[in-house]
Amino acid sequence: MELRRTIRDFAPDPVPMEVIEDAVRAAATAPSGANIQPWRFVVVTDPDLKAEIRLGAEEEEREFYQRRASEEWLAALAPLGTDSDKPFLVEAPALIVVFEVHKGESEPRPYYVKESVGIATGFLLAALHGAGLATLTHTPSPMKFLGEILGRPANERPYVLIPVGYPARGARVPDIHRKSLDEVLIRR
Repeated sequence: MELRRTIRDFAPDPVPMEVIEDAVRAAATAPSGANIQPWRFVVVTDPDLKAEIRLGAEEEEREFYQRRASEEWLAALAPLGTDSDKPFLVEAPALIVVFEVHKGESEPRPYYVKESVGIATGFLLAALHGAGLATLTHTPSPMKFLGEILGRPANERPYVLIPVGYPARGARVPDIHRKSLDEVLIRR
């Protein structure tokens, strides 16, 4: 897991659906509040849908970079080289949109939704990495457009958008450093 990195440059090679299904199967084993399992994983491979998602994401991102983000936030993002242009949303062979599932007509009231979906997403990222795939966690905000584009019911709310694929030759990998164990582990 120490070698896992976010990338934004994907090869066009298709990802076998069985690999994605195995990763989602692993994610669905995550613990959840009262074992309600309040998640849904929507896999998008259709080029037209990916293009529509890119348009929606870039619209939200332009608003973020031009109006909503503070100077401090933009400075923190600068070393990563991100901006409102999101070509990876159409270049990645697959997008996985993770949804929180809230109480609905056929859904029970969930407990600890964000925590549960966060754990499941972590399992998903680990499983995809273990399968040799590259990922990116993308959270354009607000993300309501994802539910609309994908035809999801109102009780499903987008949590994260994950482009998935193999890294392109020469993919840019951020030169990041992780905190040491002593910085994150407290022994008592």
